[in-house]
Amino acid sequence: MNALAQFSTPAIDVTPEGSDYETVRRVIEMITLDYRDQPSLETIAAEIGQSPTQLQKLFTRWAGLSPKAFLQAVTIDHAKRLLGTEGLPLLETSYEVGLSGPGRLHDLFVTHEAMSPGEWKAKGGGLMIRYGFHPSPFGLALVMATDRGLSGLAFADEGREREALDDMTRRWPNATYVEDKAATEPYVGRVFDRSKWLCDRPLRVVLIGTDFQMRVWQSLLKIPYGKAVTYSDVANDIGQPSASRAVGAAVGANPISFVVPCHRAVAKNGALTGYHWGLTRKRAMLGWETGGA
Repeated sequence: MNALAQFSTPAIDVTPEGSDYETVRRVIEMITLDYRDQPSLETIAAEIGQSPTQLQKLFTRWAGLSPKAFLQAVTIDHAKRLLGTEGLPLLETSYEVGLSGPGRLHDLFVTHEAMSPGEWKAKGGGLMIRYGFHPSPFGLALVMATDRGLSGLAFADEGREREALDDMTRRWPNATYVEDKAATEPYVGRVFDRSKWLCDRPLRVVLIGTDFQMRVWQSLLKIPYGKAVTYSDVANDIGQPSASRAVGAAVGANPISFVVPCHRAVAKNGALTGYHWGLTRKRAMLGWETGGA
């Protein structure tokens, strides 16, 4: 694997202000320390070192939501609402709605293919994976791609780029890795620029995993934008209702975060539970999607 080169800022930056996500991250961490005692906008702004007006503009720019609406969007109550009417299997109804549903009008359309079992067993042998770090609405994104499409999307906090790259390359240790921002940059706009989410121009992704993981990830791809499902829902969908724990592990191993929307999987009670790239980032994604729904 090539040594990790020094990162330079690419031409495309879908984050209007580079510090937006850092501010959002701090706000989310503030409000989740004790969700029963939600601080006021004025209190949050003072802690962040901005005026209430500045904070209002930042959230409107970043998520299309006021700070108050965003805070509501990252609470457990909102997660419960995403799960749908109590007693109704949301994933089943989401699948029935399919591409004609209102949520899909805002969704990122994806066409996917899976690596063959032989390719999986080779652990990336014979594959060339190009990668690059790019700004995104959720911090620094590590984008990875083969000639067949997007194969990896991860996130890194500032100064932890090496950890993110090592995490991803360990999954396919026999692949050849080449840093190539020019090759990965077009994926940034396709993934994070909502104006490019067009049904007649689906994003090509390639899934590299075990057969079980593949089935879980394909199930996640069915979840409409602005909705959520439980791990049990996914287990039922793949025909293994007793495999919720294994489903949770496969969700956590998802190599194409955000695109394969593992952030839309929650616990039965609506709790957001864990997220491989940080629970704060998962909350940010759900809030960002709420603003675009």
